[in-house]
Amino acid sequence: MKIRTLILLTAIVCAISAKAISFDLDSIAAMGRFPRFCVDTYRWGDKFFNGYDTTYVDGTGYKFNLKLRTDSWTDYYNLHFDNGTEMSMISEPSTSVGFHLTYMALSVGYDMNVSKYFNGGEEARKSWNFGFNCMLFSAKFYFVSNDVGTHISTLHPYGGDTSHPDVLFKGVNNTNWGFDLLYFLSHKRYSHAAAFNFSRLQNKSGGSFFLGFSFNRIKYDFDFNQLPADILATLPTDIPDNHYIVNAHNYVFPIGYGYNWAFARHWLLGASVTVMPGWSNGYYKEADTEKTVFTTLAKNELSIVWNNRHWFAGLIGDVRLNMVRDDRRSMLSSVLNLEVSLGYRFNLW
Repeated sequence: MKIRTLILLTAIVCAISAKAISFDLDSIAAMGRFPRFCVDTYRWGDKFFNGYDTTYVDGTGYKFNLKLRTDSWTDYYNLHFDNGTEMSMISEPSTSVGFHLTYMALSVGYDMNVSKYFNGGEEARKSWNFGFNCMLFSAKFYFVSNDVGTHISTLHPYGGDTSHPDVLFKGVNNTNWGFDLLYFLSHKRYSHAAAFNFSRLQNKSGGSFFLGFSFNRIKYDFDFNQLPADILATLPTDIPDNHYIVNAHNYVFPIGYGYNWAFARHWLLGASVTVMPGWSNGYYKEADTEKTVFTTLAKNELSIVWNNRHWFAGLIGDVRLNMVRDDRRSMLSSVLNLEVSLGYRFNLW
């Protein structure tokens, strides 16, 4: 009897305490001067960073969402040599699957890399990114590496015929990381987050020009000594130690346009095109030759999103292009990414 009474009293106290705790902003502001200052600051920040024209963009109405995400990516390289040979490489897709729980702008999740179960046990390449979006701007940090290998998909030797050898080439040790910071000019009527982050609703079609600053760090090392002898014979003989090395910092200024088309009830098609002119400083060809050259990067994004009250789903694709060029050789590299997501929005309070 005493144990039951104690349990009952504990339950009553917990219920009263839970009821006394309120997440309503007016209730928090009424607690005193400092809580009121915090609430006023929050409301100012929310209006400043998320003061959309609600005819065009609105909130989802939910603070939480749980999302199942599948993310696949691959890297591609196209090299032109001064003797006229052209060679293309593309890697096997690397895929991860995971759950993500989000509260407002905070998110936590776990992704399991499943590629090694489909690529003959081969360890998958690494890729991750972190982003933040609001009405005014978008910020994204990314990292991609490949020290596992790729495939020679196309070979066009000078004076010869084009072939598609599909040869495994493990002589790569490449990393590519950086950040993008974009400011949206028509930010009240366009939401980049609605098309690419599922955190807003674009009720009416709208678009915006944007501009910003990006930094990109690339370190590429292609060890052609690991190529088959017949392919190696098509390359120039003056490549130092048969290593093509690029080690550079890119400073670029993105200029682009994004548009969200609300083409049907619950449906949204988003597209974004970005050109990034700037300069590159680093080492090309030989590891001891440093120079500064003009460079141009580009990024294209496309999404289709479905929203229906609590539920949402989306298909998002993007490709980032990077051109490295000197007086004797040029290389076009790109990272292609595809994300498929299914999620559920909800509130706990």
